Amino acid sequence: MADAAVHGDRHRGWVAPLCWSAVALEGFDLVVLGVVLPSLLREPAWGLTPGTASLISVVGLLGVMVGALSAGPLADLVGRRRAMLLTVVSFSVLTLLCAFATGPVVFGLLRFLAGLGLGGVLPVALAMVNEFGRAGRGGSATTTLMTGYHAGAVLTALLGIWVIPSLTWRAMFVIGALPALVLVPLVAARLPESLPGAGRVTPAERTGAARHNPVAELVRGGYLRSSIAFWAASFMGLLLVYGLNTWLPEIMRAAGYELGAALALLLVLNVGAVLGLLLAGRVADRIGIRTTTIGWFSAAALFLALLSIRLPGLGVYVSVLLAGVFVFSSQVLVYAWVSRHYPASVRASALGAASGIGRLGAISGPLIGGALLGAGVAYPWGFYAFAAVALLGAVAVVGVGREAAGDRDTADSTRA
Repeated sequence: MADAAVHGDRHRGWVAPLCWSAVALEGFDLVVLGVVLPSLLREPAWGLTPGTASLISVVGLLGVMVGALSAGPLADLVGRRRAMLLTVVSFSVLTLLCAFATGPVVFGLLRFLAGLGLGGVLPVALAMVNEFGRAGRGGSATTTLMTGYHAGAVLTALLGIWVIPSLTWRAMFVIGALPALVLVPLVAARLPESLPGAGRVTPAERTGAARHNPVAELVRGGYLRSSIAFWAASFMGLLLVYGLNTWLPEIMRAAGYELGAALALLLVLNVGAVLGLLLAGRVADRIGIRTTTIGWFSAAALFLALLSIRLPGLGVYVSVLLAGVFVFSSQVLVYAWVSRHYPASVRASALGAASGIGRLGAISGPLIGGALLGAGVAYPWGFYAFAAVALLGAVAVVGVGREAAGDRDTADSTRA
């Protein structure tokens, strides 16, 4: 254990950039399906409809859900560095194989298998940056990490504008797999190991981790209510994230925008997400995670409803930017709250459960968008539906309660 501690201290500075890079690759996956869907829907040999395209999205997200639920407990038990290596290698190889899919069935299967690795990246990365980061800065540490998620999404939207017309949609998956050639060797050489009982885990937490299943700890000792509230909020947040990133280009096309403008609006949405993350973490560290999360979900509802108004010129870009500022960081604030709410010995399991159960919302988002598009009412009713989901997210967050959040904020401030 002493050797592991020395190794961790020597490579502590590598944790944030390596985890950020891994999360950026998951950000690629967040947006790439939405970027290529307009091309897939017009691929004559595939014969896709909005409904069958939604099914492909759902299959991939089921893989992500299984991966998230499995990776957290595995990382808490066998080590987070090993879990990170396994997830990055697996989803990179399978993303590359998506470029060679011969039809929708093969493509959907590869998306499912890639999702198993993708789902494990986020809970492991969030657990590591919270363990190795500075105490009392959980909000900004989490939101800074998640800028990688949306930086990857922004880059993917930019690449889609250039790559798809110039080359083909298949090239997007080749490009998405290439960064692993650099990232995997760096993770193997520089990412420190993080095991239960290492770092900030207290003796009491170490004893509990040895005695109990880490997943069972999430519903014991007064955590049941808050766990249910976090899972519900994560469901709503990921419904918004995946629903918008999958279908925003098609919804805007239904509103009368050209394909180039619709893809540009997807880019603007994710630029807003990055700006929102940089702001949300600092606000949460200053005024409290509970107040900030409720406010962010409520603001997301407002700006999503405003997207139902067709604005001329730059107005629509400003409106989409502001929606991005609040929609995506609402979900990340939930992760930040989870990271500080549970003991370190079960942190990855708690994050994996929030992310994994939240993936049911990620599955629902594309299904809802596809159903509205199929019915011909995605604009403007899609934005009203997403606004209602954001309001439900705010209600779910209230369910965590003031006392639990206040106690944890006080503890963080004391450690700082």
